[in-house]
Amino acid sequence: MTNDTAAAVRRVLAVIPARGGSKGVPAKNLSPVGGVPLVARAVHECLASRYVTDVVVSTDDEAIAAAARTAGAEVVLRPAAIAGDTATSEAAVLHALDAHEALHGSVVDVVLLVQCTSPFLVREDVDKAAAAVVDGGADSALTVAPFHGFVWRDAGDEPQVVENRRTAAEGGTTTVEAPSVTAGGYGVNHDKSFRPRRQDRPQDLLETGAVYAMNAAGFREHNHRFFGRTDLVRTDPARVLEIDDPHDLARARALATLLDAERPGARPGRADVDAIVLDFDGTQTDDRVLIDAEGKEFVTVHRGDGLGIAALRDSGLKMLILSTEQNPVVTARARKLRLPVLHGIDRKDLALKQWCEEQGIAPERVLYVGNDVNDLPCFGLVGWPVAVASAHDVVRGAARAITTQDGGDGAIREIATWMLGPSLSTPSH
Repeated sequence: MTNDTAAAVRRVLAVIPARGGSKGVPAKNLSPVGGVPLVARAVHECLASRYVTDVVVSTDDEAIAAAARTAGAEVVLRPAAIAGDTATSEAAVLHALDAHEALHGSVVDVVLLVQCTSPFLVREDVDKAAAAVVDGGADSALTVAPFHGFVWRDAGDEPQVVENRRTAAEGGTTTVEAPSVTAGGYGVNHDKSFRPRRQDRPQDLLETGAVYAMNAAGFREHNHRFFGRTDLVRTDPARVLEIDDPHDLARARALATLLDAERPGARPGRADVDAIVLDFDGTQTDDRVLIDAEGKEFVTVHRGDGLGIAALRDSGLKMLILSTEQNPVVTARARKLRLPVLHGIDRKDLALKQWCEEQGIAPERVLYVGNDVNDLPCFGLVGWPVAVASAHDVVRGAARAITTQDGGDGAIREIATWMLGPSLSTPSH
């Protein structure tokens, strides 16, 4: 049986739990990585799976629900009883499973628990986990990654073993504390007195936290995610990251620059975009200004950018230069490029929103190119926030795509090749 046939005859439901409350990272599940909210990243990969027939986001938060629907998922609003800090993922999955089957009048064969806090989850891992249960005969499966580290534990961090016994005569309790068996650090997956070579040690596998697959009937019976035969689905350790605190989020945003570039659809094509809006300083220039003795300002631009902009304009894309600076050089450059310009703008996001409304363009179909923190509000409005390679780290972290070229050094020409190909030929309509 082929994968496509298996998917056609078996209902595979992917459930993505995404609570609104997060103490470690406020609004964590809506935090953008690579310019895309975490919950939307997970939805996109599940929808791209060959096995998954339905995707449900379980949440107690309306903003997350809206983001999930926009990404293409069905939403199940979970009750408060299973939305608190102590609620288990299993409880959320069971509730979503029941709600989905009741809504559609169908029976789910395999249910997946997919964690959107694993930002570099890929559709291939979703497929492999589902296949282990659909085709491979496993009752449950999870994604793991090879791990070669020596694990240590501090004896002082061990919880004390306490036994409570009620005495028959007094009805009281007696507390017995187990003495610590050692002091200081000790090896968990090794004997600290002997350091074997990696090739001489058994292969340890780290649970990634990204995908779990379960036979739906067995999951209901056992009420937990590991039962029966549990298959281990190996994945790329370079992509293993779970976001639990702000440092994890910062690492994810830095890694997205490299890891997302390898994924299909990581860069937009002409079919993905109806308009391109360009910042000026630091995006079309190198962010340097030369000033003569009379106070006149001079900037440098890249001829390749001009060629790329002309090709994008001729392809039928709406284009705009949007700049905070009130500077004659911006007007002159816009005139040369034959582009409309709004400059001297304090609230670029408001100006961009108004321009989209006037042009009848949906913001999610807009590509905005920026380089500094005053571009971040616009990044939050559009479907394709793009940072130039020389952009501020915070801006790069919020971008959905990043050029390899610096601002003023061919970055816009590079974006034109994403849209039109290396020859900048206008696609036929």
